[in-house]
Amino acid sequence: METKQKLILASTSPRRSELLKSAGLSFRTVRPDADEKLHAGETPVEYAVRTAREKAESVSIPLNTVLLGADTVVAIEGRILGKPADDNDARAMLRLLSGKMHEVITGVCLRSSEKSVCFHAATAVLFRDLSEEEIAAYVATGDPLDKAGAYAIQNGAASMVRRIDGSYSNVVGLPLCEVIEALEAF
Repeated sequence: METKQKLILASTSPRRSELLKSAGLSFRTVRPDADEKLHAGETPVEYAVRTAREKAESVSIPLNTVLLGADTVVAIEGRILGKPADDNDARAMLRLLSGKMHEVITGVCLRSSEKSVCFHAATAVLFRDLSEEEIAAYVATGDPLDKAGAYAIQNGAASMVRRIDGSYSNVVGLPLCEVIEALEAF
């Protein structure tokens, strides 16, 4: 992407940073401040887009700069699975996902001093049936504790995923193709 504008990632997610770096983008990161509590009646898409927008809006914009805010959620049967509170919560989430299809939704917001554009990407993910032993072993790695839905496809959870329909990078935390296209159009 060729641009005269600088890019700021309003996120401290190492996965989002890695994805942007893998696309050859240079950027800096700032810690956003957003209300990540689910509002009454909010759908998973509405929640992801709102929190992405609030992250982008929480950072002041220097001249010739584009802010990128993003938020990824795992949703099953209309229910949002955030980051697990503890090992028991992680095990419960993985049991819920076992053998079922769920969605990974990332809200994205690009913002400059002149305009903002928000959108989302959704990827369907099918887990195979998981045994209690597999769930316990994965939770014991500590990997699920800071991940929405209690798993990271790019790490030990890859063997749990039977199929995905949509963007792989979205499941990691940022729909890279869509973000690059949006940045180029921005």
